[in-house]
Amino acid sequence: MTHIPARTSPPPPPSNGSESQASLRAQILGVEHWSLLATRSIIWQEIFSRTGTFLTILSATMVALSLVVQAAGFGSNFRTVALLVLPLVLLVGFTTYIRLLEADIEDTWIVVGMNRLRHAYVEMVPDLERFLVTGSYDDEPHLLQTYSFRRRIGFTHLLAGSPTIVGLINAAISGVFVTIVCQALGGPRWLQVALGVSVAAGTAVTLSTVFIRRLVRFRRAYVPKFPRPGPGE
Repeated sequence: MTHIPARTSPPPPPSNGSESQASLRAQILGVEHWSLLATRSIIWQEIFSRTGTFLTILSATMVALSLVVQAAGFGSNFRTVALLVLPLVLLVGFTTYIRLLEADIEDTWIVVGMNRLRHAYVEMVPDLERFLVTGSYDDEPHLLQTYSFRRRIGFTHLLAGSPTIVGLINAAISGVFVTIVCQALGGPRWLQVALGVSVAAGTAVTLSTVFIRRLVRFRRAYVPKFPRPGPGE
């Protein structure tokens, strides 16, 4: 009787659980990264839309006041129309300014999340860091690097921002409005000018203070999870 050797099952394939886990991790991080990019795009669209809407309302108001001046001159009719429409423009301007500040804070948090995701990419593939022009740590210098591709932002960068522009316009409108009110009450010319300049400057300082306080509050409350290690760490 011929002896037939027993069949042996083939050896199990090598476990690739670690590779599958790394691939799944990369997919999840990629989805989160795209989600943050989409959210940031929506925030920037809202910033441009809010700013554009405010400037459109302001332009329409200036055109309307110009038509009133052409029809009736700088008399009581002009002052009446100006006292009616300028408060509405200021209301829109102040709410736009506050929303722009909130949008900037939200955008900063999104940048924090994107830097943390890039940090995870670099942990998975350390050779990637030398190819990145944006930050892969979530401390302040690397957040600024993601914003402007450098680790410091000058005063001119903040001065050119949408909140600053809207704030300066609000300050100017506030001064004009107070001047018209003083004129309607019969105040002398020097008082009109003094009050207008004082209110415009005071509004600018107040709005700047609000911006600085929110920025300082964010910096105090924020604790980075992945700061860049110092020398010797």
